Amino acid sequence: MNAARTLATATRVLRQLRHDPRSIALMLIVPCVMLLLLRYVFDGSPRTFDSIGASLLGIFPLITMFLVTSIATLRERTSGTLERLLAMPLGKADLIAGYALAFGLLAIVQSALATGRALWFLDLDVLGSPWLLLLVALLDALLGTALGLFVSAFAASEFQAVQFMPAVIFPQLLLCGLFAPRDRMQPVLEGISNVLPMSYAVDGMAQVLHHTDMTADFLRDALIVAAFALLVLTLGTTTLRRRTP
Repeated sequence: MNAARTLATATRVLRQLRHDPRSIALMLIVPCVMLLLLRYVFDGSPRTFDSIGASLLGIFPLITMFLVTSIATLRERTSGTLERLLAMPLGKADLIAGYALAFGLLAIVQSALATGRALWFLDLDVLGSPWLLLLVALLDALLGTALGLFVSAFAASEFQAVQFMPAVIFPQLLLCGLFAPRDRMQPVLEGISNVLPMSYAVDGMAQVLHHTDMTADFLRDALIVAAFALLVLTLGTTTLRRRTP
């Protein structure tokens, strides 16, 4: 992997996204708006907002980054941009790393905005460090980026890319422990939830919510989410096909 080529790819992607205000709004504004809406939905029950809000602080970035990344990468594939790039002396790892870096930088901004708004404007009450909350939100956003890069290879249109959301995101959303404790689910469903990355994202947020210091469970959850993101990015390189004229 060549650092200069990776940086050049990331710069190109960021330059293109700069001219796409809808995608920028989806990434940066929508999670903040959703948290604001959630805060006033539970206006009479602050403890409920603390519990659910901390989990959704990790889930919202994952979902939005998944949508934006899958659609943006699909445009590159269907327009022939990726094929032309792969015809150049550009490695698959350089290309994937460049996309991950570009969207990762946006994920940092998105996670910082959402975390800051939840903590200092919406009075989200957590015992742990805000930096740990931000770390989990960022890892979740990076996971969403990796999943979006991967599934874009299996869609032929933007509509199909969006259709992957019920298949990839919704099952994780239902089984991650947000709606019911995972250990109280039917055993088969609990077993499935134990291999889904969003489950560990929610668990990590719960650790920050209830503990003042970094716990071993938090470290385990963060490492698992990071490992899933790295694994999916690695799988994403296998979906790239170098073609010759």
